[in-house]
Amino acid sequence: MLKKIAPALIVATLAGLTALPAAADDLSNALGGALGGAGGAAVGGALGGQTGSVIGGAIGGGAGGALTANGRERKGAIVGGALGGGVGAAAGNAMGGRTGGIVGAGLGGGAGAALGGNVQRNSYSDRDDHGRGRGHRKHHHHH
Repeated sequence: MLKKIAPALIVATLAGLTALPAAADDLSNALGGALGGAGGAAVGGALGGQTGSVIGGAIGGGAGGALTANGRERKGAIVGGALGGGVGAAAGNAMGGRTGGIVGAGLGGGAGAALGGNVQRNSYSDRDDHGRGRGHRKHHHHH
């Protein structure tokens, strides 16, 4: 069984890496989401057919995003990886059977985890920009 899954995992990981933003944090989130999504879809597909691969892709994509994301990005990477992994597996299954589901879950999980982590990080940085510095400005008195 591993001989059938391994090539698809490699393809999914490489495809996931090429479809990603270049920032280092996003790349690690993407790698985690891609590997998790593809692995989850492979195991889920072996256990429960197409439905299993969709569920496995979602769980794996979320778990992979969680493992690689830092604290600020984790929630977004989990949600993005899970959504991307599940949707990617479903789309891949429809287009190319089990191997397509694995590749789709890898692509979707990787892209979703990277995007989710990025959105989460940016929402934190916006909050920091607006929340800090108030009340600490120097008051210039005009005479």
